[in-house]
Amino acid sequence: MPGQSARIARVVGPLSKYADELRGELDRLGYAPGSAENQMRWVALLSRWMRAEHVDVDELDEQTIPKFLACARATGVRRVRTAGSLRWLLSWLESHGALSCSRPGLSWPDTLLAEYSDWLGKVRGASPSTVRSYLYTAHLALDSWPLSPGTGTGVDITARDVHEFVLSQSCRGLAPGTLHTRLAQLSGFLRFLHVQGLTSLDLTVGVPSVARWRDTTVPPTMTTCEVQALLDSCDITTTAGRRDLAILALLARLGLRASDVAGLLLDDMDWRAGEIVLRGKARHEDRLPLSVEVGEAMASYLQRGRPPVGCRNVFVTLRAPLRPMRPVTISRVVLVACVRAGLPPARAHRLRHALGGELVNQGVRLSAIGAVLRQRDLGVTAIYSKVDLGSLRQVAQPWPGSTR
Repeated sequence: MPGQSARIARVVGPLSKYADELRGELDRLGYAPGSAENQMRWVALLSRWMRAEHVDVDELDEQTIPKFLACARATGVRRVRTAGSLRWLLSWLESHGALSCSRPGLSWPDTLLAEYSDWLGKVRGASPSTVRSYLYTAHLALDSWPLSPGTGTGVDITARDVHEFVLSQSCRGLAPGTLHTRLAQLSGFLRFLHVQGLTSLDLTVGVPSVARWRDTTVPPTMTTCEVQALLDSCDITTTAGRRDLAILALLARLGLRASDVAGLLLDDMDWRAGEIVLRGKARHEDRLPLSVEVGEAMASYLQRGRPPVGCRNVFVTLRAPLRPMRPVTISRVVLVACVRAGLPPARAHRLRHALGGELVNQGVRLSAIGAVLRQRDLGVTAIYSKVDLGSLRQVAQPWPGSTR
């Protein structure tokens, strides 16, 4: 049974001819010998199931794996894996052409989403994380619409369909900011349909705006001592501590977003010039100076903390399968550091606000703060003026009928 024995798994069935290469792939992904062999036991179990069910290798897909896992659970196998734990196997088989022969073709909605993904990345210059977010909203819309390929105009969507989707999203109790983002992404999808000639009318005019009032809140921030406590909580004698310190230094000292840190590549580090290259929206590039504190933390991680892995991303996971860290994982590093430092929970963007507030307290002009935080709209940067309570007291007018 998987996870119960230390002996080498014997793979029989359709996957047996790939056994040696799969072990090599697990080694490349950073699995320890014991963990790799445990994965191979699941490969062996899957291969035996495929032989019993007469499933060929080229028939494996995202729908077949759950059937296998359900069968394993029904036969009493303990600690059954999730479908995601075997995704590495499907990726390897696909990259080596084993799944290309008879995989089912994409449905029409899936084909449409694939074209939309290419359009967002190649035409609009959207980042991979932005593409994923826009595709999620497009997928929700397609699921709610009785969609079918149109005969004349391309796609049979009416203003009523758009209004019903907007209403369904409004009734979900989403925060105003989240709903505003969702509807902006819906407009992007409708614009794509019209530009591609799939709809005869530009239905973006039917997407209502969300009632939101700007500048009604004070940005959540942290004190200088709290930020330093987060940095000091990292144990730099460990691999995880060196990685976490580098991440926190980038967030706190340079004001990077979690997506900036997750997307940072080894090629973006210009050590000779002492700069770091950041790729923002619409393929825009910025160069920020690499301070001594941040540079030392980065160098320590790269020399003694980053595991050997083929990808060019600076920050990768420490546990197999070794892969680039995602923005949500970067943000979780901050959350865990708050627990270590005994601080209230916070995520990555709190450190960006903390840097903006600290610069305001030091008397830095808003235009300079916007340059540091790479905010091209000065109105966005103006929210940090709220944290300068001393200056606000000097210009505050007395309440009518009261004395100061």
